[in-house]
Amino acid sequence: MRACAIDAFGGPEKLLVRDVPVPSIDPHEILVRVDTAGIGPWDVKARRGAWADGSERFPLILGADGSGTIAAVGADVHVFQVGDAVYGFLAGERKGGFYAEFVAISAEHVAPIPAGLDFREAGGLPVAGITALAGIDDALGVRSGQTVLVHGATGGVGSAAVQFAQRRGARVIATARGAEGVHLLDRLDVDLAIDVLHEDIVGSVRRVSPGGVDALLALAGGHALERALDVLRQGGRAAYPNGVTFVRRDGIDACAFDGVPSPTAFARLAATVEAGDFEMPIAGTFALENAEEAHRRLERGRVHGKIILAVAGVEDAIANVA
Repeated sequence: MRACAIDAFGGPEKLLVRDVPVPSIDPHEILVRVDTAGIGPWDVKARRGAWADGSERFPLILGADGSGTIAAVGADVHVFQVGDAVYGFLAGERKGGFYAEFVAISAEHVAPIPAGLDFREAGGLPVAGITALAGIDDALGVRSGQTVLVHGATGGVGSAAVQFAQRRGARVIATARGAEGVHLLDRLDVDLAIDVLHEDIVGSVRRVSPGGVDALLALAGGHALERALDVLRQGGRAAYPNGVTFVRRDGIDACAFDGVPSPTAFARLAATVEAGDFEMPIAGTFALENAEEAHRRLERGRVHGKIILAVAGVEDAIANVA
C-alpha cells in the first residue's frame, strides 16, 4: 500500500510517500481502507518526536484520525462488518496511522460516520470533536444560559467547540486572528466574534456581557489569553487541552484535559453532531503525496478550519460518497 511516513523525527521534509505492507489486524482490530486523514498540531508534534519514548519503529506512519471503509474485521469484532463507513481516532495502536491507504485500529476507537457528514468532513472530526466535547462537557460543564468564551476558535477543535457550546444552550463569544477567522465565526453564528489583532478582548466582551463570562475554553496561549482571563467572572472556570501553554493565576479555577476515544465518546459525539446543522470547516485538502506541503501550511498558522489529506484520491472519494 502507499503510505506517507518518516524515517526519522524532524521537519516536514521528512514526510515521504513509499510502498509498505498492509498492516495485519489482531482479533480486536479492524482494517480500514482510508478515504481521508485529518491533520492537526498533534501530528506535527509526533513528526518532531515530541512524544518519542524509544519504542517507535521506522518508517513511522503518521495520522491520528481519519475516515474510510472497513476492509476486514478481527475475529472478536462483532459490531462492524466489511463495507461499513467509519471514522476513527488512534490511541495507543502501533501499526501506523491514517496517512496510508489502510490502517489497523482497535474496534473501540472507530464508529459509524454521523448522519449528514461525508468522508472528508468525518475524516477531520474525530480528534477535534472528541477533544472539543471533553472541554465543553467534561472540563467546563457548559449548560444553557451560560456565556462561554472560546479563545482560539477557528481551528478544528475550536470550530467544533463553538458549535457544541451552542448545542448546550450557551451564548458563545469567540476569538480569531484576522478577518478571515472572524468571517468563519460569523458563519458559525457566534454571538460575538473578536479579532484579537485589532480588538481588545476585555472591552469587546464587557460591552455584551458586563459581568464577564462563565467559562473560558483556551485553545491558544500568549498575551491574548492573558486578556481573556481578565473577563472570567468570579467563580467561573477555565479549561485548556494539554499542549496549550496556560499560565495559571491565583483565584482562577482551571484544568487541563485530553480527548480520549471510546465507544461512549463516539456515541456522545454522534448525538451532538446529529442534533442540528453542523459544519466541520475544511481549510485545505491535500493529496497524500503533498503531506509535506500540508504540514508546512499548518505550521504557518492562521488555519481556519481543518486541513485534511485526500488519501483515496478524487475519483475514489466520489465513488465512496455515491
